[in-house]
Amino acid sequence: MLATAQTCAVIGLDGQIIQAETDISPGLPAFHIVGLPDTAVQEAKERVRAALRNSGCEFPMRRITVNLAPADLKKAGPAYDLPIAAGILFSTGQAPPPTEPAIFLGELSLDGGLRHTAGILPMVWVAREQGICTVYVPSVDAAEAALVDGLQVFPVATLAQLLSHLQGETAIEPYPHHGVHLNGNREPSDDTDLCHIRGQEHAKRALEVAAAGFHNILFSGPPGSGKTLLARALPGILPYLTPIEALEATKIYSVSGNLPPDSPLIAQRPFRAPHYTISNAGLVGGGRMLRPGEITLSHRGVLFLDELPEFGHALLESLRQPLEDKTVTITRVSGTVTYPASFMLVAAMNPCPCGYATHPRKQCVCSPSAVSRYQRRISGPLLERIDIFVEVPPVEYDNLLAQSEAESSTAVRERVAAARAIQDRRFASADVPTTLSNAEMAGSKIWQYCQLQDDAEALLQRAAQKLDLSARALHRVVKVAQTIADLAGADQIGPPHLAEALQYRARGLG
Repeated sequence: MLATAQTCAVIGLDGQIIQAETDISPGLPAFHIVGLPDTAVQEAKERVRAALRNSGCEFPMRRITVNLAPADLKKAGPAYDLPIAAGILFSTGQAPPPTEPAIFLGELSLDGGLRHTAGILPMVWVAREQGICTVYVPSVDAAEAALVDGLQVFPVATLAQLLSHLQGETAIEPYPHHGVHLNGNREPSDDTDLCHIRGQEHAKRALEVAAAGFHNILFSGPPGSGKTLLARALPGILPYLTPIEALEATKIYSVSGNLPPDSPLIAQRPFRAPHYTISNAGLVGGGRMLRPGEITLSHRGVLFLDELPEFGHALLESLRQPLEDKTVTITRVSGTVTYPASFMLVAAMNPCPCGYATHPRKQCVCSPSAVSRYQRRISGPLLERIDIFVEVPPVEYDNLLAQSEAESSTAVRERVAAARAIQDRRFASADVPTTLSNAEMAGSKIWQYCQLQDDAEALLQRAAQKLDLSARALHRVVKVAQTIADLAGADQIGPPHLAEALQYRARGLG
């Protein structure tokens, strides 16, 4: 007898409906799975056989063929266990199929229990788009599936419970839809606050400008000057995630298997800080099963690269395209996927190998050629994609011992949120839904959104000639100036705003 149970695959960050066709025919006992299954899907045969028997179900000793269609799509992961088991139950008549279209998702344990399965959110998302309103998921993943409205989510703890529900004996109560609510713990877990950072007022101002416009920023200074501490304080002044941004981040973390077990929703902006020994697949993404890397995991958040020159040349150059296009495309023999990569790059570096080339009191022991080689590890094209460069000098002892606290992150965040609200209104009125900040403005739209006063335009002309700014650098200066004007509540970019933006350009790097 032939039976079909629908399930879903994840390609990149998108789901695709899969038909698990099960045919049981007379013949010698055999169990075959076809349709380009990987090793994890092939091993489903043993998990399904044990789970059915340990759940009190009959496992047919006949020829079983399971076809995962479409057959030209690579099937990976253990999420096909439940639909294969359901197909066997339907084909043998042990359970009637659902009267309405439904999808089955979940990995089976040998005792018939359902385990956590990665990628639930994008899979139930595509089910709703395809008009499927009923989903059966592991009970531990029900809260994640319930983020998508318009669905009836059935939390399944065991295969025996699903069988009883399908037979009409003991119904499973649908999981209540709770939507996307971000009123819980939205504060970053790191307790680094700007009020705890002594001195460095210039660097803190640059950090505020970067947060308000989502600009890339590079801190350069001797060891112990507070570069890492400043970067760690950034999440505390960034605007809260919007519901759409939260769903984007949650979908990424769901597919990568990094979704926190105690929270079905990413409510805080991601802050990723990989070590400089990370591999190319770890940073950009890829691997045998094409998983998102740190670039994508920091989408709508911060990618912090400490000791920037220590990262490999190929790693740093791989950042160029994502910084420009806000996406990263990975092409392998197994396929091509495109991941979102709209992140804020925050980098920190020493001015030389020993770190003391710019220290006012300690002597640098590096030769000029060593300093030049060290700084040339960061290429000019990568530097062109960084908006703000900040020299962080060592903190004076008077500032370190001062008793009075500086301005708190909460006060700075209010100004940042106000500036971001101005940008929201600007881009909403211009009908540019994909642009959420000044840093994301397309080059062709800059002069449409950024209005310069006459004297500011003359200043920009002189600065472009004197500093020999490229077209990309010029656009980034104007974007930063627009953010500074937004922080000041100004309608147009004036000379003070432009002058501050110009002082954030690179000096002596590359």
